Amino acid sequence: MSVFIISEIGINHNGDMNLVKKLIDASVDAGANAVKFQKRTLEKVYTKEELDQERESPWGSTNREQKRGLELTKEDYEQLNAYCKDKGIYWFASAWDLESQIFLSQFDCKYNKVASARITHKEILELIASEGKHTFISTGMAPYEEIKAAVDIFKSRNCSFELMHCVSTYPAKPENLNLRCIQTLMEKFNCNVGYSGHETGLGPSLAAVVLGATSLERHITLDRSMYGSDQSASIEPHGFKNLISTIRAVENAMGDGIKKVLDEENEIAKKLKRDKDL
Repeated sequence: MSVFIISEIGINHNGDMNLVKKLIDASVDAGANAVKFQKRTLEKVYTKEELDQERESPWGSTNREQKRGLELTKEDYEQLNAYCKDKGIYWFASAWDLESQIFLSQFDCKYNKVASARITHKEILELIASEGKHTFISTGMAPYEEIKAAVDIFKSRNCSFELMHCVSTYPAKPENLNLRCIQTLMEKFNCNVGYSGHETGLGPSLAAVVLGATSLERHITLDRSMYGSDQSASIEPHGFKNLISTIRAVENAMGDGIKKVLDEENEIAKKLKRDKDL
């Protein structure tokens, strides 16, 4: 089974539909299976005090203006929905509040996503699970008991899911990635486990695939120097394409694990092996 690769556009589009389309194009060109976005109703996710805080950005001088600038409108979502269908790539988004999840449901996406920051939000989990779509559940910042509570909700609703091992720092340091946790989660919860990576390199993502990750999510950007909190933990188009092509080559090289001698090896053996060696 091939690893399902998610190109996380997230908020790297900076609220610009031209950037949205370019990032979708780059994801398609790289060979990703899906692109993912993030949806928030600001007044539901943040307090007035948080939104009123000073913050310089291309959209103004407050936190509210910055976060509003990063949100796509209903018309934008209708455009990206049509654009993804035209390009033949799945899209979905992680909702940070109930209103956002209800909003996203109108587009009938094939998949859902639980962001690490929402793994303890019972109402969102129950709403997502009730839709019955295969759901990727990120586990950053979550101890086992929080992961189990989320898993129990999806199992009780008989909703298909897979966990995603994740370290919620941007960018994440290699020594903190703890990739062996992919196998630990598989054994502990008896389910598929993917990897949502926020590191700067490509090596850990390849290692995650070798360790058995069933899905891989990495942020994509057109330029890591662009404005945005996620840009530094993202991969530029050429790197994303290289990552996916290497993953597909690694998958092809993994084989079935059964020891066999190739016909080509037998021909070489006739030349190199000697009876006295035994």
